[in-house]
Amino acid sequence: MEVRRTVPVVLDVDSADAVLLEDTVDTFLWCAQYVVDYAFKGEYVTTSKTTLDDETYDNVREKTDDFNGGLVQAARNKAAEACKSVVARWKQGKKASKPEFTSPHVVYDHRTATFHDDYVSLATTDGRIETDYLLPDEDSDTPHSEYLFSDEYETTGAELHYSDGNWILHVHCKKEVESDTSEQAATENRTVLGVDLGVNNLAVASTGTFWTGDEFDHWRREYEKRRGSLQQCGTRWAHENIQSVGRKEEGRFKLMMHRIANDLVSEARKNECTVIAFEDLTDIRKRTGASWGHKWAFDRLYEYVEYKAEEYDIDVEQVDPENTSRRCSHCGFTHPDNRNGEKFECLKCGYENHADYNAAKNIGLRHLRRNQTGSGGGAPLGVRLNSGMMNVNGGYSPAEVVRDGEAAS
Repeated sequence: MEVRRTVPVVLDVDSADAVLLEDTVDTFLWCAQYVVDYAFKGEYVTTSKTTLDDETYDNVREKTDDFNGGLVQAARNKAAEACKSVVARWKQGKKASKPEFTSPHVVYDHRTATFHDDYVSLATTDGRIETDYLLPDEDSDTPHSEYLFSDEYETTGAELHYSDGNWILHVHCKKEVESDTSEQAATENRTVLGVDLGVNNLAVASTGTFWTGDEFDHWRREYEKRRGSLQQCGTRWAHENIQSVGRKEEGRFKLMMHRIANDLVSEARKNECTVIAFEDLTDIRKRTGASWGHKWAFDRLYEYVEYKAEEYDIDVEQVDPENTSRRCSHCGFTHPDNRNGEKFECLKCGYENHADYNAAKNIGLRHLRRNQTGSGGGAPLGVRLNSGMMNVNGGYSPAEVVRDGEAAS
């Protein structure tokens, strides 16, 4: 199986090269938008990369003064994937509009970028430029030393982004690892970590570990205040600073989501889980009353957990969230009045606990029920709790040693 990692590298770009990169970004985005606009012209949206290439490539090259062919194809791929996502949402009965490419970035592969030990060569609208990496201390334990400069990982491509005054190359690396396909691996350790997402608590695991939203909400309010103050000025300087505030906010929140994702994967590994189960993120704003910012955080968190867990052969999946917050994880009784804010109390059996923790257990149980007749070869399945294991029927088995004293079941 493949393990993939993305390593952000800041580039040392001089003013002349920065102008070329800005022009390259603008041209790349124009190409992608041209392909999308073409795909949406007919009665049906065209999603085939081959068709879009046949019908747009020559026109795009002509209209962009023979922009690099590899970058034109990368822009076409970006456009085709965006069109496929829209069509997929339509098939699910969801709303989606024609994609608009505004975020400044360029997609590179081995045809358009050459990666060296301390610098990179990038194709632009006017030939190639070479720019050095700005790297952390070589002795520090960083993703650069662990992945980018590791002999075990192969560099496959990159995305160039402009953020907060910096040109950052997000380098994609991969390596091949052997999967344990033995019969024993197929029948043992089928353990699920259920994860509930919410507003007050960004994530709650079925082991009883909470990641609160206090820090996220604090900084969201702070950045909102800064934007509000700048909007009152109405000057060009203020507008530019609003964009800068947005980039800083996104950067801070991405680091926060990376930290929580690392914690979740560590929690799964510590409890020998082979699956991390989330609720389906579709329509989560409507279900939870979350803001757009929270929805963005949920999406990033799932994305980060998914690729971080891959290295440890842990599957990350989504399950139907219906009634996970109203269902009793002990007896199965489901009723809207079981939950009152953050408190859960079953009207039938009297089970009481934090509502988000109860929901996390239900998410894990739903994954078990969906997969109990799957390809696990009759494997023993269970949701990992803080003090033991819950099976598909809700039966509880205590751990041999309870961690951190007596924990809620």
